[in-house]
Amino acid sequence: MGGASAAWADQPVERGIDFQPAATPAMAHIHSFHAFVLPIITVISVFVLALLLWVVIRYNRKANPTPRMFTHNMLVEVIWTIVPVLILVAIAWRSFPLLYEQERAPPAALTIKVVGNSWFWQYEYQDLGVTVASNRLPEEEARAQSRPNLLAVDNPIYVPVGENVSVLITSNDVIHSWTVPAFGVKQDAIPGRVNQGWFNVDRPGIYYGQCSELCGINHAYMPIEVRAVSREEFDRWVVSQGGTLADAAPAAAQPAPAPSAPAAGASPTR
Repeated sequence: MGGASAAWADQPVERGIDFQPAATPAMAHIHSFHAFVLPIITVISVFVLALLLWVVIRYNRKANPTPRMFTHNMLVEVIWTIVPVLILVAIAWRSFPLLYEQERAPPAALTIKVVGNSWFWQYEYQDLGVTVASNRLPEEEARAQSRPNLLAVDNPIYVPVGENVSVLITSNDVIHSWTVPAFGVKQDAIPGRVNQGWFNVDRPGIYYGQCSELCGINHAYMPIEVRAVSREEFDRWVVSQGGTLADAAPAAAQPAPAPSAPAAGASPTR
C-alpha cells in the first residue's frame, strides 16, 4: 500500500514562502484568488505608506509651523469612498464563487467521519465498515522509514483519486481543526457539532496536514496523512482493513421453482 509515495508527497518545505502545490480544483482556485488579491493589497500598502511619509515630511511642525485650517475636501472624500467600494466589489466578484465552491459539497462517492481526540485523529468509513485510529509515528520509526517527522502517522487513511470525498468533522473533547493545505480544506472539529468539508484529489500521492487549532499540550503532535490512490488500490486497502466494498454485488436470488405439471388423469383445480 505504498505506491502513492513514489508519485508525489506534499508537505512543508524548508524556507517555503508560498502555498503547497494544489491537489484539488478548489485549492487551484484558491491559488488563483491569491494571485489576484496580492497585487491589490500590495499597491494599497505601498500607497498608504507613501502617503503617511509624505504627510510626516511635508506637514510636520518644522516644515509647516503655521498649519492651514480646513475641515472638508469634497473631491478627496468622494475618492476615498468610491475607490474602496470598487476594490471590495472586485474582490467579492472573485471570492464569492470560491466560497460557494468550498461550501456546496457535491454528491460524494465516499464519506469519512473525522473525529478529533486529544491528541490523535479517528476516521470512520461508515459505509465500508472501516475505522482507523491515526497517531503520530514515533521519530525513530519515521527516520528509519525516510518519512517526515511530526507529519507521518502510524495508520494513514486512503482515498480514491478523481472522486468526490465528503468529510464530516467533529470532536470528542476540545476544539481541533482538520487541515490539509494541498486540498484547500480547513475545518474546525467542535464537540457536539458536525462540520462538513469535501475534496477531489486530482493526482496520486501522499498529502500531509496538521491540527490547526490550539488544542492543548500535544497540539503540535496531531498530524494528518492522506494517501490518494487508484480506485483498485483503495478497494484493496478497504479489504485489508476488514471492510466491505460499497459496490459489492449482493448474492443472486435463487430462481423460483417452476410449477409442476398436473399428474395424468387428475382433474384441474377449480
